[in-house]
Amino acid sequence: MKTLNLTQEWDKIFPKSEKVNHEKVTFTNRYGITLAADLYTPKAAIEREKSELASISEREQARPKVKNASGKLAAIAVSGPYGAVKEQSSGIYAQTLAERGFITLAFDPSFTGESGGEVREVSSPDINTEDYSAAIDYLVSRPDVDDERIGIVGICGLGGVSIAAAAQDTRIKATVSSTMGSFDDFSHEERIAARKVINAQRTRVARGEQLPRIITVPNPCPADAPDFIRDYHDFYCTPRGFHPRSVNSGLGWQATGIYSYNSFSLFDYAEEIESAVLLVHGEKAYSRYASEKVMKLLKGDNKELLIIPGASHCDLYDGGKDKVIPFDKIEAFFNENLK
Repeated sequence: MKTLNLTQEWDKIFPKSEKVNHEKVTFTNRYGITLAADLYTPKAAIEREKSELASISEREQARPKVKNASGKLAAIAVSGPYGAVKEQSSGIYAQTLAERGFITLAFDPSFTGESGGEVREVSSPDINTEDYSAAIDYLVSRPDVDDERIGIVGICGLGGVSIAAAAQDTRIKATVSSTMGSFDDFSHEERIAARKVINAQRTRVARGEQLPRIITVPNPCPADAPDFIRDYHDFYCTPRGFHPRSVNSGLGWQATGIYSYNSFSLFDYAEEIESAVLLVHGEKAYSRYASEKVMKLLKGDNKELLIIPGASHCDLYDGGKDKVIPFDKIEAFFNENLK
């Protein structure tokens, strides 16, 4: 495992909760990339366990491999949005769910944030799907996690990746995809045009040209920018959600950063997901079609689409001014399906 230089100060866009314990952890995916994550554990459960252990005889405490039942908790791995870091939205989801009794792990995908990967600010649907399974590997290795009660949350583009992960990894018992972004919504003609552009960029790089980063969220925001760009800008480029390690906060993608998504569908096996899935989307989000599309692919009576009235795409990043992230619903969903 490669040693990462992790920031130890609290540099997140949200305040630290006094209801949870927090620590930085690392783990490695099957491609050998070391991932950085924030682990949140609920203080209430830990204090309850200490109290209950104190009442057990010294002989019981000395027995090997004895674990009090209250010490094994349900766990949830969280990532996203696409181009964001764990100090932003995924940390908000993870810390809030830890306050509600879950062990949670907010991680940076490969090649981004504090995670490893020698080429920076690129992405891969295969590797990013594997990142979720690597997070599950980490969680099942912990003695305080019930490995039969593990779920995941994916936000924005990682919401789409979370669907691929749920189809691939049967250890995932419940999945929440929030404000899902889709990478396969192009027409045939648009996809071919995109391939031509990105392959021309590869040729230029191969010939030694240093291409500028692709800035997905312009700052300042143009006066004639569409509403969804304004929505992104309001989150990533203002004190509300800015983080210097975030691709979308100005760092930018490599010119060929999203190359793999031109020939990969995240949803090919969505109909084979047997575990529970909750899709959450804003009524006014430009990306709402993505959750509606996936909902039509999913099979079984343990699948649900929840539309949040009046919410935009980025309102589900941090709750927006009206705090619209349905944490009560998400908590109830995980409690029901991670029994």
